[in-house]
Amino acid sequence: MARDAIDNQILSLLRRDGRMSNARLAEAVGLSPSACLRRLHLLESNGTIRGYTAIIADASPEDTTMVIVQITLERQTEDVMRRFETAVRKCAEVRECYLMTGMTDYMVRVEASSMADYERIHTEVLSRLPSVLRIQSSFTIRNVIRQPR
Repeated sequence: MARDAIDNQILSLLRRDGRMSNARLAEAVGLSPSACLRRLHLLESNGTIRGYTAIIADASPEDTTMVIVQITLERQTEDVMRRFETAVRKCAEVRECYLMTGMTDYMVRVEASSMADYERIHTEVLSRLPSVLRIQSSFTIRNVIRQPR
């Protein structure tokens, strides 16, 4: 579905403050509260807005180990990829997952409390995902930059 400038403005404002009241949102985009709410419901029902979330402060760097994991699947068929993606969405330890081009199929970001915790995640979670052929893990040293959208 095509979005117009007001829809894009609504989305931009909600990216910055997902808890913004409808009255404030309506005022910011120049609509009545009822018209703004109708647009918001349409953006939700058509899948443009897929949900709302809270951004939790990261634990101190001493408390977590960030691991970037490259995962290669046995095959790249639609069914294999769908099953993998369905399963990886259920993994609480996985913070992000991207379908990639290049040498690996997926790039996954995992947070672990220690090396022993990552070993558990690798053994009990990642290696048990459907159709995983290869797992290559890289451990971060420190965060250099992280910018919100």
